[in-house]
Amino acid sequence: MTLAQTHFQDALHIDAEQLYQTLLRGVRGLMASADGPLQLAGITSGGAWLVERLQRDLNLAGEAGVISSSMHRDDFARRGVAVTAQTRLPFDVDGAHVLLVDDVLYTGRTLRAVLNELFDYGRPASVKLAVLVDRGGRELPIEADFAAARVTLPASQSLELARDDGGRLRFAVETRS
Repeated sequence: MTLAQTHFQDALHIDAEQLYQTLLRGVRGLMASADGPLQLAGITSGGAWLVERLQRDLNLAGEAGVISSSMHRDDFARRGVAVTAQTRLPFDVDGAHVLLVDDVLYTGRTLRAVLNELFDYGRPASVKLAVLVDRGGRELPIEADFAAARVTLPASQSLELARDDGGRLRFAVETRS
């Protein structure tokens, strides 16, 4: 796993736009070292925003994929299916080298669900993961191939990526009750 040099202790001062530039450089590196062309797929919703922007900034042809964890979550009964969170993969998954992109990696449960969803569409040759922020706290053995930064937060807080009307990214810290 590759991390940016900065480890944030204060999540309130994270510059999401600066981290996006680090993520962009990291994705370029992953693409350069891949065994074949990487197909990008963003995990809804923050990862989908990131992959849409990466696809444009990397001058990649076509459309990036969007993948939802909602149908395979272990808390499906409580959360249900989000209408806006439907999987759309505009490439053949069988034999593809897939780069999943997400905003925040925490317990690994979302990634487990996303991998199950991805394999419903076929068997990729490889799957890599790039995230804007790794906040630790893993409950499953899942690690990112690239993380723009590591952030430490108490379990009672979540880090939420937001996007304004102009497409600028920012983080908000939410306290769970």
